[in-house]
Amino acid sequence: MSTAYETDELVEESIDLDNSHAIILYNDDENSFDHVIDSLVDICKHEPMQAEQVAWIVHTKGKCDVKHGAFDKLHPLCKGLQSRGLSAVIEQ
Repeated sequence: MSTAYETDELVEESIDLDNSHAIILYNDDENSFDHVIDSLVDICKHEPMQAEQVAWIVHTKGKCDVKHGAFDKLHPLCKGLQSRGLSAVIEQ
């Protein structure tokens, strides 16, 4: 009597997916759309169309997450946005 067994192999891969933090940009009445768009392009390296969409979301919804990643990678970007007078924070 012959018995056939099926086996699965477990393969572990190390993938850097630390998206546990996000920069949140909040709406304010002080900064123009152009200033927000230019800041997102310059600091966060957004494409102009993406930056414009984020600016509209912030304007209509009050806030928008603009970048995800590890805290140490987001911190300088958030500081850059804040240095331009934007209301940005990092949330987990």
